[in-house]
Amino acid sequence: MTAETPPVPAAARVPAAGSVPGPAAGGRWAPGAQILWRYRGNGARYDRQVHIARPVTVVRDDPGLLAVWMAPGTPCVRPVLADGTPVHAEPLATRYRKPRATRVDPWHGTGVLKLARPGEPWSVWLFWHPDWEFKNWYVNLEEPLRRWPGGVDSQDHFLDIVVAPDGGWEWRDEDEFAQALADGLLDEAAAAGVRRAGERAVSVIERWGPPFRDGWPRWRPDPSWTVPALPVGWDRLPWDHGRPPGNP
Repeated sequence: MTAETPPVPAAARVPAAGSVPGPAAGGRWAPGAQILWRYRGNGARYDRQVHIARPVTVVRDDPGLLAVWMAPGTPCVRPVLADGTPVHAEPLATRYRKPRATRVDPWHGTGVLKLARPGEPWSVWLFWHPDWEFKNWYVNLEEPLRRWPGGVDSQDHFLDIVVAPDGGWEWRDEDEFAQALADGLLDEAAAAGVRRAGERAVSVIERWGPPFRDGWPRWRPDPSWTVPALPVGWDRLPWDHGRPPGNP
């Protein structure tokens, strides 16, 4: 189940500000570039709003994989209820029915390595203990990432999978997935599609396909990297305005 640590590709061209969002722009980010990893809100009410924005540092960006590092202490946008209550402090039965807002908080705990393969409806996150002992993989089911000059965008699909270092796995947040369906944030067809995507992810886990077999638990961040700042315009939707965050 182990392999050599994946090589970091040579520096490649960073997409120019204002270029067409998505892979058709032809740009790749160089290792060390700082971009945004974002999620839109769920449901018709929030589908055109950014509810999660995380500044990250690019580890690798090539046609087969985007890998980014979210450092401890990173300023992150996260959703809260309109009165400021943390989302997970609200009972599940009413969690998705109350109005939402966002706030910025530093990322607590150890950093997170995020891996995404083009077109896959999930990303794979790696977590470590403070002493760099590998803790677990986390498969976040989501829309395939959409590239734009300032980063990547997606929408979370509630259901997740936790994978232990030995390859054992379990579903996570099935209760949230069921509640989102009951509250109309997903319809039956969309929920079935998410479940199918999860089953495909499980098949990759069980045969220990990429990225699980690729040695990523041994990866370490470049000590020269700084913690990215949250750029101006982090909430701008590029397909509405055609300009990346940081260029108002």
